Amino acid sequence: MRFDFPVLDNHVHLQPAGRNVEAVKDFLRGGGTHLIVSHMPYPEAPERSADDFSRAYEITLRMVDMARSAGAVAFATVGPYPVQLLELVKEMPLERAVGVMKGGMDRAADLVREGKAIALGEIGRPHFPVSEEIMTASNDIMSYGMMRAKECGCPVVIHAESATPETMEELGRMADSVGLPRDKVVKHYCGALVTPEESRGIYPSVLASRPLVQEAMGKGDRFLLETDFMDDPGRPGAVLAITTVPKRMRQLLEKGADPGVLWKLNKDNPEKVYGIEV
Repeated sequence: MRFDFPVLDNHVHLQPAGRNVEAVKDFLRGGGTHLIVSHMPYPEAPERSADDFSRAYEITLRMVDMARSAGAVAFATVGPYPVQLLELVKEMPLERAVGVMKGGMDRAADLVREGKAIALGEIGRPHFPVSEEIMTASNDIMSYGMMRAKECGCPVVIHAESATPETMEELGRMADSVGLPRDKVVKHYCGALVTPEESRGIYPSVLASRPLVQEAMGKGDRFLLETDFMDDPGRPGAVLAITTVPKRMRQLLEKGADPGVLWKLNKDNPEKVYGIEV
């Protein structure tokens, strides 16, 4: 099915060992047009130094090129996945591990400046309970990433625990402290925290499940939609199938949704957040 507007999935992963190009073809057949491909840790490229991060980011950029070769308009976000800190501290002191993570952030910022990536992400902190020491270090790394994003003039895509208005406010204050506008902070894997009272200026990237999309649409149009598709051969369709966003667009049109609102979700909003042309 073809739509009269772009159809953008704000957060997918593609893996060398996954379906990659074939998954993108499924997305295109469903009516999708644009993908934002987020870096993730790859078994093929363990990251233990800043140089390792550079090599791993090249895989993400290669996945973006493959998506483009299939016919999608694709963009990359790159950055050190926050849970990697826990792997690093198994092999080195925490202070050194923090330095490695920040080095990975620096290499990601270089790619943004070179025009090869559009944001630092997904960065942030573990989404599960950790020690106070690890959480403090993770927040330090995230704040550093926000500072680098401010210098590059790009957004950050945040991986963190399930969002609440209080969480969004905390992220907003961290951004404020380094001068990064709150609307350049994208909360990945977000619920329908769309109203100003809920989002606190942070940009929600709402998981495109049917209930969350319905809830978000009932509150406004200041959000993005994502599947967090993992391209994991062991978990096909996790987190959501790559065809989900086009499927939701079709369902919304069938229910009489305003095409102008869907245009805003898929084109105007990502253009504003990322400074790209959709």
